[in-house]
Order: sequence, then structure tokens, then C-alpha cells
Amino acid sequence: MPRFVSRPACAMLLSMAGMADLLAGCDGIGSSASTQSPQPSAEEIAIRTAPAEQVFQGTLAGQAVYLVVHDCEVLRVQQTAQGRLEWKSVLAPEPYPLPTACERQSLSFDAGQLTARLGRRAFGAGGCCASGGTYRSADGLTWKKL
Repeated sequence: MPRFVSRPACAMLLSMAGMADLLAGCDGIGSSASTQSPQPSAEEIAIRTAPAEQVFQGTLAGQAVYLVVHDCEVLRVQQTAQGRLEWKSVLAPEPYPLPTACERQSLSFDAGQLTARLGRRAFGAGGCCASGGTYRSADGLTWKKL
């Protein structure tokens, strides 16, 4: 069971020493471990901060679908039993033998179908795209390259 330092003592210690290991003892001041909410995961932060053109929440093929594009990959978002958000890849560009960076990514909905535009640029190369392309899906799981 971790021990916690009182607020005034913690503030004094931090102002005097400023050492990183003292910070560990300050966690949980003013709250118990059982009432602390867990920090959001990197996935949850990415999902919540994604711009509108990188998110789709709606119905495809009669099913509720929640998708987000992150780092040139289309990910299906689901909520766990514990209430956390997690994702699973449903579309990624073909592999490229050299290092790449995501140059463009978006989702758009039209006439009952979802279109994903993904583009990865090879480091040191001009323009886009070493891998990626435009893909369509009627259900958010099965994708066809256009």
C-alpha cells in the first residue's frame, strides 16, 4: 500500500528538492486510490481529439459503426466492459519497404458508403504517396481499393 505525503509537506519537499522521485509520493493527495479515475489511454486521447474529417459515427449496412482514422489507419472504436475506449484496425495501407509518414487521411460518407483516403509518404521523397489510396466500404469492415 503506497504512503502519501500531506499536501503542505509535499509542496515544501517539492519546492526544496524538486526531485522526480518525490513526485511519486504526491500522487493521490486529496483522494483515495479507489476513487481515482484512471488516466485516459493514448487511444482514448487520439479518439477524443480527432478532427471531424477523421471520424465516422453512424449506420452502415444496418449496424451502428464508430470509426476513426489515426496515423493512416482506419480503426473501429468500441467500448470495453470497464467503459474504456479501444480500437481495432480495419484498414491500413499496404506495407512499404522504407520508413514513411502519414501525409493525408480522411473519412467521408456518401450514398450509404464510406470513403477512406489514406496516403503515406516515404521519408525524403517529395509528394504523396508511397502507399495508400482511396478505399470504399458499405459496412466499415470490408474495404475495396478504388
